Amino acid sequence: MEYMAQPKYITKIDQIKEIPETERERLKKITEKFVFRVNEYYLSLIDWEDPNDPIKNLVIPNEGELAEYGRWDASDEDTNYAAPGCQHKYETTALLICSEVCGAYCRYCFRKRLFRNDVKEAMSDVDPGLEYIRNHPEINNVLLTGGDPLILATKKLRYIIEELRDIPHVKIIRIGSKLPVFNPMRIYEDESLLELIKEYSTPDNRIYIMAHVNHPREITDEAKKAFQALHDAGAIVVNQTPVLKGINSNSDDLAELLDKLSWAGVTPYYFFINRPVAGNNDFVLTLKEAYDAVEKAKAKTSGLGKRIRLSMSHTSGKIEILAIEDGKAYLKYHQSRDGQYGKFMVLDCPDDAAWFDDLPGNEQHWKKPEKKIEEVVSVNKMPDMPQKRKRRAAASK
Repeated sequence: MEYMAQPKYITKIDQIKEIPETERERLKKITEKFVFRVNEYYLSLIDWEDPNDPIKNLVIPNEGELAEYGRWDASDEDTNYAAPGCQHKYETTALLICSEVCGAYCRYCFRKRLFRNDVKEAMSDVDPGLEYIRNHPEINNVLLTGGDPLILATKKLRYIIEELRDIPHVKIIRIGSKLPVFNPMRIYEDESLLELIKEYSTPDNRIYIMAHVNHPREITDEAKKAFQALHDAGAIVVNQTPVLKGINSNSDDLAELLDKLSWAGVTPYYFFINRPVAGNNDFVLTLKEAYDAVEKAKAKTSGLGKRIRLSMSHTSGKIEILAIEDGKAYLKYHQSRDGQYGKFMVLDCPDDAAWFDDLPGNEQHWKKPEKKIEEVVSVNKMPDMPQKRKRRAAASK
């Protein structure tokens, strides 16, 4: 197996000389609100001759990010926290928000609030979350997320995984990560990471990698090496991605993505509707547009690709879109905060509807939740522009 050098990370738009200087000056204003980060490997996938290149659209800021649109926390995740750094929205699943850094920052990220200097939801100290999980035997699977948990040092990951494996009722550990395509070398070059997975992903209790591959061009030879290394270590790799205007809304691209994932042994898991998050204006598709693109893509792929589900990660739960036909949306709760799994709904679907809240009568099917703990401040109530951290006063001599 050939190895590539670990890529350098870039956090200033001025470092990317392929972008004309005048455009860089305009984009700086966006990075003051929404943080910027990318790496050299991922930049190498961009076709700079194509102004609509999907890889570029994924990580390079766009001026539409400053348009009036959405909320910082569109799914009210502040109401899911049951302990610092630990969300418990659905009965059997807990999330540990254990990283606030990624291999690069997707411009559409639904958790871009975590990258604000004045927000502290991700916890380097995971012990309060682990203790909560230990005391709640109904939790049988835990998702490590953030940010990207595979950015963490392997030693830190080992601590978290060992602690979780020491809790008898936790059967599944999931790791949400885009590093298999953002920085695949971090995976296939780190023998200690692969040994960790091999040790704790067993025939009885698997570790799942929830990959985030958005576009077929991300599935390079390096990405395939990362997938193979994870497979060889005993992990199960599945994929989820939102369907996004300017990135992957073309049904041919979606079909190619489903095919290439299936060929690489990566299970297509979810297609998501873009959440109405602040800064995401340029990525918005209507529900009808997204549904049609997905159905056309599924028609072109095998039964393996057709396993995908199109869902909205709404405040009230995961809402599967079964069909949108003749001005009606046919929906089902695939997961529910309030125990309404399987509830079937038929709602009018206006042509411009892009989210569950846009469907007339939606409010009859859910109620806004209350926060469980007060330690987490709702970002939706904070100033729209991130506030710079104040320097700590010098220690008195």
